This record gives sequence, C-alpha cells and structure tokens, in this order.
Amino acid sequence: MSKKQKTAIFDIDGTLFRSSLLIEMVEGLIKKGIFPPETKERYEREKISWLERKGPYEDYIDAVIVAFTENIKGVPYSDFIQIGEETVKKMQWQTYTYTRSLIKNLKNKGYYLLAISQSPKGILDKFCCNFEFDKVYGRIYDLGPGDRFTGDVKELHLIANKANIVRRAVERENLTLEESVGVGDTECDISFLEMVTYPVCFNPNRGLHRHAMMNKWNVIVERKDVIYSINISEPYPDVLDHSGS
Repeated sequence: MSKKQKTAIFDIDGTLFRSSLLIEMVEGLIKKGIFPPETKERYEREKISWLERKGPYEDYIDAVIVAFTENIKGVPYSDFIQIGEETVKKMQWQTYTYTRSLIKNLKNKGYYLLAISQSPKGILDKFCCNFEFDKVYGRIYDLGPGDRFTGDVKELHLIANKANIVRRAVERENLTLEESVGVGDTECDISFLEMVTYPVCFNPNRGLHRHAMMNKWNVIVERKDVIYSINISEPYPDVLDHSGS
C-alpha cells in the first residue's frame, strides 16, 4: 500500500470564485434565451432581499437552484456546456487572492486538492481545471434521450452532505485526513470542516462564523485588497501560509 496523501478540501462558490457559478450559469442561460425570461421571477425577490441585507444568502441561492432545476429539463447538453465555457472564460480569474494562493502553496506541498460544490459539475470541471484540483465533486444532472437533461440529479443524497463526499474520496483515493485543510464559507460546509485538522472559515456567513467562534476555528476575511486573519488557534499553522504566491 502506497503512502496516503494529505488532503485539502475547498468549497468553490464564494470561497475561491467571487460569485456563484450556478448563478452566473442561470443568468447566461436566460440571456441566451435557453431559459425563459420569467425564470428570474423565481429568485428575484430573494436576491433583492439579500442585497438589501434583509434576508440570508442561503434563501437566494436555494431559489436559484430551484429555478435551474425547473428549467433545465429538456435542454440539450451542448447548449449547457457552451454557456458554461463562455461563463468560465469570462470569469475564470475572478477569484480571491487568499484561497488562490493557498491552493497553489498546498499543491506545492504535495496535497491532494478536492473541490466540492453544489454547482453543476459540468461547469465546475471547466472552472477548477485552471487550479489543478485533483478531484471535483458537484451536482450531476441526469441526461436522457438525445443528450437532453431530464431534470433529475444523480446521487443527490451524496452531494447534499459534503462530509459524505470527503469520506468517499478518502477511501477511494488513498488519502489521509491527518494535517488536512478545509476551507468553506457557510454553515453548509460545517460537515466537512469538522473532519479536517485545520478548518478555515473564509468570509463566513453568520451561521458559520458563530460555529467558528465556539470551536476556535481560524477565520479569514478578504475585503478589497486586504486579508484579515482572526487566528483563534496559536501558533498559526504553517500549512495555512499563503504568502509568497
């Protein structure tokens, strides 16, 4: 048995990418006329509520997921992937400095890089290949006759809980969670952050921030061109160094 490889696990939307791949994808599908214009009505109220800081981001993204799921049925895969490629080409470097540099340094240290997201895997693959991730997990939407989407999600029970994904990857890829790193931004990431040695809450929402404070996890905030470190664990782990990249 070969030596097990150390693992680093990253959420993508809002953690590496400075927006949401799913949101940008839905907007692109509407703009191209593949999704009907009224698709926006499914999430516009939640979007405005979030922008005005009257409602949580989770309600907004959940509404976008519903809008995508309701409208993707019957769409040819070729149309979907074309919009995905255009989206990534336009936005592939709209990323955060901290996570981009951390990914590079962990890769140089021999870590196995694992990306987990609720965005469609087709667009995730296109985006993550720019950052040398070893494995990418996202929502896989089923294809029917003529390579058209059925609207169903494969193994939804698995992707819905990121801890399940981590367990599968560790078992299948000969990985270890010793000295492992995890980076997330919402309470949806708590399940896998609890599994790693060095959890990092990056630009956390209220729910994750509260959990981080109770558990003395590292909190990193990147605002404009400044990175703020709230280092609860001392000394600061060398493995989380992002300088010099």
